[in-house]
Amino acid sequence: MALWLLPMQAALKPITTQEAQWANQLPRKRSQQFTHSRGCVRDALSTLWGIAPLDIPLQAPPGEPPVLANGWGHVSFSHCSDALFIGWSPKRIGVDIEKADRFFKADQLLQRYFSTKDKIALQMLNEEKRRPAILQEWVTKEAAIKWQRGALMKDFQEWSFCKNSKKAIHQTLGYQITVQNLHHKSWFIAIAFDRSIHKHPHIICHG
Repeated sequence: MALWLLPMQAALKPITTQEAQWANQLPRKRSQQFTHSRGCVRDALSTLWGIAPLDIPLQAPPGEPPVLANGWGHVSFSHCSDALFIGWSPKRIGVDIEKADRFFKADQLLQRYFSTKDKIALQMLNEEKRRPAILQEWVTKEAAIKWQRGALMKDFQEWSFCKNSKKAIHQTLGYQITVQNLHHKSWFIAIAFDRSIHKHPHIICHG
């Protein structure tokens, strides 16, 4: 497994003609995020394979999970306001990142997306602890959904997570994976991966 944490303000890197065409069809802010993420992902993966970034066989249209050609492993990435987090693995992987101090309406998010079981557990916390706990749980489940290649509205309540075992289970489909949570500097990070191949995915390469 390889992990990269890169600043959002980093200089843009080359992307393919197709990716540039997709970027031009997006709103300005979304276009910048798209261009930044695809360029950085290509540049990061080029260090693994020793080939030019534009030769990486990456297919990552807007709004779709990124896919590498057969034999090239699996990649997942996520961005927040000031950072891009990238994960690569020979088997499926899902990653997510959020600013730990991100402002959001915690109780509204809890009521809208979380299962009854999760609501009960999170509502037992006082307000100071509840907000970061909700955000950490959100990042954890987002990573699992990305590993699954699922959908937020359909699968968010299906995933349950045990902090002690770091095991996440999809209640309907029976998937069992590991989700490693990190509070790294100012970010909450989650990495979802096959339980059989990685034990301690804690090394982060900074750009």
